[in-house]
Amino acid sequence: MDGRTREYLEGRFGDYYRSTDVPLPPAPSEREWGVIPWSAGGTRMHRHQSLLDLGDLSDYLARTAPRHVYFSSARFADPGAATMDDKEWREADLVFDIDADHLPGVDPEETPYAEMLEAGKQALLDLLDLLEDDFSFDEMQAVFSGGRGYHVHVRDESIRRLDSEARREIVDYIRAIDLDVDGLIETRAFGTTTRRVLRTEGGWGRRTHRRLLQFVDGLMDLEKEAALERLKELDGIGDGRAKTILGAFQNNPDAIRAGNVEAGGPGVRTLVEAIATETVADETSPIDEPVTTDTKRLIRLPKSIHGGSGLVVEPLDRDEIEDFDPLVDAVPDRFRGRDITVKVTDPGEVTFDDDSFTLASGVQSVRESLGVFLMARGRAEKVAE
Repeated sequence: MDGRTREYLEGRFGDYYRSTDVPLPPAPSEREWGVIPWSAGGTRMHRHQSLLDLGDLSDYLARTAPRHVYFSSARFADPGAATMDDKEWREADLVFDIDADHLPGVDPEETPYAEMLEAGKQALLDLLDLLEDDFSFDEMQAVFSGGRGYHVHVRDESIRRLDSEARREIVDYIRAIDLDVDGLIETRAFGTTTRRVLRTEGGWGRRTHRRLLQFVDGLMDLEKEAALERLKELDGIGDGRAKTILGAFQNNPDAIRAGNVEAGGPGVRTLVEAIATETVADETSPIDEPVTTDTKRLIRLPKSIHGGSGLVVEPLDRDEIEDFDPLVDAVPDRFRGRDITVKVTDPGEVTFDDDSFTLASGVQSVRESLGVFLMARGRAEKVAE
């Protein structure tokens, strides 16, 4: 990035911070703070700072207009100490990071930015479903990272003192790492007999059972031949087993709804195993594991601006997420309302602020919000007006 572009962005970031109230996280004086300034020749972080070192945060951001702003998930006795040991760790939020670059089916070199962000949002919704339904966490904040994904901060008191190993177990559950599919089925006594049943009380057993019932309901809506063909699409189920399974669903639906995998014989157990595998593949969330297991992680400050996009690190209410469009809703209002002149150095397709078009190379006038976005992403340079 050349000097003119860097100076322009620094100035406009300062204007944003002078006009915006950036809220503090809980216990801000117990957290470490870090910033990356608009320095020439690198993106070196200035860290090991406390809020006491920075002073009033709003004033500090308005004066220094950093490129990136971070705070620690951890709370310390002395957050401004120069070494981690001297900081004296007390506890830490549980933080999740979804990076669209690493999602299945996303190629960072080929997938358009807007599509990557949409894939990240769907992964966020899957993650929140797991955290709410399977863990019953209450104190959660979802945040658009301003770049390629989303963060979730969990601040329930019950998890704040967990060490890295305990956090690793949460990661393993969410990603279904080493999940024993056979273990989702248990043997229970019913009078003088035993019966193999799906664990429906919670966890991946409940999720598998829920999807199994959806599968059965869909099957019952089909004509007989179509239902049999649908069953035979699954591994290990031929014509004979398909007929037995369909008969069990038709003649003994209550048993299936109770999780009884004996009803219908081995075919139903094969079906349950297939459904469980499908459930795990579809409902896990591809979180960035090292972020969650790190008890001292620095994470982006909500309502700051991401220096690599010019978009706001936007906190989201739960009911806002489904309709949230980061390329519209995270565009700073401060950068709207006028045009600027830039030199486009990386032309091509652009989706931004509810518009899609092909950008030509060379000097041209564009909306300032788009110009900031292009310059921050390295696709344009500022030129004299």
